Amino acid sequence: MTVGAVCLLSSAALVAAPVYKVVDDSGRVTYTDNPSSYQHAGQSVSVTSINTVSDRQARAATTQTNTAARGQTDLPSAAIKTDAPVQTNYQLSILEPSTERAYQRPAQSVDIVLQVSPQLQNGDQVTIYVDGNARAQGLSMSIPTVDLTPGAHRIKAEVVTEKGDVRASVQRTVHVIQNTLILRQKKQAAEKLAAQLLAYERLPWHQKLLVRMQGSDAVNQ
Repeated sequence: MTVGAVCLLSSAALVAAPVYKVVDDSGRVTYTDNPSSYQHAGQSVSVTSINTVSDRQARAATTQTNTAARGQTDLPSAAIKTDAPVQTNYQLSILEPSTERAYQRPAQSVDIVLQVSPQLQNGDQVTIYVDGNARAQGLSMSIPTVDLTPGAHRIKAEVVTEKGDVRASVQRTVHVIQNTLILRQKKQAAEKLAAQLLAYERLPWHQKLLVRMQGSDAVNQ
């Protein structure tokens, strides 16, 4: 039997308890809930509309009955199961680059390493942005400096939920500088090649033929 049914039966028993009126030969009136002890000759026994439940008890019994009929919806909120989602507060940090720093182009790459705690919930993810453009998802990536122009660049990472809400964000600035030594070496090599081609074009045809033959011999060797 359910708690609601017990409450209904209990409240019904309280309100429905009968009271009997007993009148003897002298006209004296007695009220009782046990009429069997007064059923003697010359005594009149009848049921009255009086009940033995006080107003306070009656109100309490009515409240219990109504609560049971509503399926006990007046229980404390802590006892009611809810499916409200739990919001996770993430801590996101950049391990690498650990500080604002510079990278030489094109020899170096910008390595990005992130850390998030606690562990990401299902559907949540980390997105890495470079200069406002999404470049990767996850906790690490590497960007060749040859893909970046010389100057300052902003690295930003966000923890985004499945619904698109940002739960944590962190950013750092890095600088890309052109390696002038490499540029100078490349320039010198290009100038040397251009001078050699110009000298070749100025040679007579038989000397050009000799140069080509010497080139073929060098290749065969």
